[in-house]
Amino acid sequence: MNTHTPQAHTGHDPAFDEVMREVMATASGFGHREHIHLTWLAVRSHGTGAAVGLVSDGIRRTARYAGAPQKYNATVSRAWVELVGHHAAEGDEDDFDEFAARHPALLDKRLLTRFYHPATLAGRQARTGWTEPDRAPFPWTTARPPHVTERAASS
Repeated sequence: MNTHTPQAHTGHDPAFDEVMREVMATASGFGHREHIHLTWLAVRSHGTGAAVGLVSDGIRRTARYAGAPQKYNATVSRAWVELVGHHAAEGDEDDFDEFAARHPALLDKRLLTRFYHPATLAGRQARTGWTEPDRAPFPWTTARPPHVTERAASS
């Protein structure tokens, strides 16, 4: 777990700062669970579509502020928001711990490798813009992602 504690950056985006403050009020560091908590709060407050921009922009700014802009990945940010949004729409949990207990797979930071090859996520296109899943479709889609053969899809 990353023990770096990001600070809210007042003046950049009050909505992002608000969800960041709420997450950090009870956290000792900012690891994957806190990312998911922040995303869940953003989805609940603003809806999945708006949360994509809110979370992505906030994480990009935070990475830049921390001197590590290369750590931002546009596809990873959007994919996590969409996954959290999909699962949040399935239930009505008012408590993040309840939500996390109901959807424990979201707490596995390797979850995206079910949908993406690691090389795809590491690529320039994924880091700078949206890349569709290339290993398996997201649960809310029925279309098979490009480059997935019948044999690979049935494995």
